[in-house]
Amino acid sequence: MSAGAFEHLKILIVEDNQHMCSLLRGLLNSVGIREIVEANNGASALDALREKKCDLILSDLSMAPMNGLEFSRKVRTGDHSPNPFVPIIMITGHTERHRVEEARDAGVTEFLAKPITAHSLFSRIAEIVERPRAFVRCEAYFGPDRRRKTLDSYAGRWRRHDDFQDLQVQ
Repeated sequence: MSAGAFEHLKILIVEDNQHMCSLLRGLLNSVGIREIVEANNGASALDALREKKCDLILSDLSMAPMNGLEFSRKVRTGDHSPNPFVPIIMITGHTERHRVEEARDAGVTEFLAKPITAHSLFSRIAEIVERPRAFVRCEAYFGPDRRRKTLDSYAGRWRRHDDFQDLQVQ
């Protein structure tokens, strides 16, 4: 995808560190993205989303008073969410497996580890633009399909081996 393909995007940056916010703005500007809204925490980001329709959110994980996970959950399942389908890229230095899983389970579309590079940011954005994922709604989750691969030959309800084992135990 060419850099010019991103020019039409409206991005919300949710980041409490002004240096990181400036870095993200600069990277986005370098590919022609000019419509950028900034918020320094999840609560102000929700207000910003209500005021301006955004195509994509870049959110930090660690913020106060509302962190990136809480923000993502409110975007996905909040009663007054302005757009529960907006893609969210979580940007963080906390890359432990449980953190990545928490972000995924909160409805985050992509996860990006700090320190970020221009290539890593743009590859995540391109993934969202070129290959949008279907959304799933079930009792305990709403967000982008967490399974990235679709098997054309699959015809049943359960896809994982342990899903089948759980079914046998009942």
